[in-house]
Amino acid sequence: MTRATFSSFRAGRRARWVWAGTTRGVDVELTDQYRPGAFLFATPERALLADQPRHVLSEKDSDALSVQVSDALAEYGGIAVGALPYDNTGEAHVLLPTSVTWSGPIRPGTHQAALPPGHQVTPEPLPQEYERQVAKALTLLETGELGKVVLARTLRIDLDGPVDMRRVLASLAAMNTHGYTVATPLPTPGVTLVSASPELLVRRTGTEFVSRPLAGSQPRGKDPVEDRANAQRLLASRKDHDEHRWVVEAEVEALRPFCRRLDVPRTPSLLSTPSVWHLATKITGELADPAVTALTLAAALHPTPAVCGSPTSAARGAIAQLESFDRGFYTGAVGWVDAAGDGEWAVAIRSADVTDRSLRLYAGAGIVDGSVPGLELAETSAKFQTLLRGMGLDLTL
Repeated sequence: MTRATFSSFRAGRRARWVWAGTTRGVDVELTDQYRPGAFLFATPERALLADQPRHVLSEKDSDALSVQVSDALAEYGGIAVGALPYDNTGEAHVLLPTSVTWSGPIRPGTHQAALPPGHQVTPEPLPQEYERQVAKALTLLETGELGKVVLARTLRIDLDGPVDMRRVLASLAAMNTHGYTVATPLPTPGVTLVSASPELLVRRTGTEFVSRPLAGSQPRGKDPVEDRANAQRLLASRKDHDEHRWVVEAEVEALRPFCRRLDVPRTPSLLSTPSVWHLATKITGELADPAVTALTLAAALHPTPAVCGSPTSAARGAIAQLESFDRGFYTGAVGWVDAAGDGEWAVAIRSADVTDRSLRLYAGAGIVDGSVPGLELAETSAKFQTLLRGMGLDLTL
């Protein structure tokens, strides 16, 4: 294996950047090099592994966080990695690593049984209670103060043996070749957020940026005929297009103050994951101020109506009233930013909090006028399957 050092240490303080590869140009899988406490961010184009955190930055105010991160990167170099929580009253968890390794994309592969065989599953809330929560949300929508709210539910899986994180990440990355496979340590010791997210919050390269919000979904079909029918049903669904419109309009409003140019397609396109069809819109633009970083854009966009609702304050209030658990970093944002301001952030959906012997999986559905409680329950069940199948766990929900 050959390694090329991208930048050297400055008086022992700069991060160490290396490229992992072989002399034949075949990428070394960074999942094999992962160890507890490390940060992994694998995209369709490349993969990043960051380890040995030198500094940890925790901050509730997004503007103050952006300043702190930029100042730290100006002093130490390298990149900052980490996560923003769902609720802006919580503290972000951003790390400055001393070891940073890049590779090409992780190769597709076969799913493997990444978890020990024995397990116990506990849903929170129970399925029937989730349907009641959706019904209550529909009543709130009738007041006109709320246009959309995203309600989530969880599955706690207690395991008979320890989790092998390398196998979990390798299996998810092999399945999720068109999305973002992420592992990031959380402030609670021993807890890692793992995500197989299909959604790009924002990527900044120089003064150019791209965002790809998702909203509106249908489960994948059991056979090609049913699968095509579900995709066409999604394209024809007024309810799903309304749900998607809330997200795109909110992102445009958040991005416009930063832009010299902003390009938004008139209609969404279809995006597929192994378990779900989504409506997607690729938003691109050019920044007016090159000092605006990827982290600044991510904080301005987060949380989108795709994970919270609209208007944001009313949706957050409804979520606090209806959901029975703390989301933590689920539906937050996970990514990285460098000293030049470039970076990439994904939305932390299709996620689980992972400890040595347990998983807490999260899945949500957007509730708008016309939603049906039973169908929203089925949507969350389909979304759980992304992680369950990726880990080789066969559960009928």
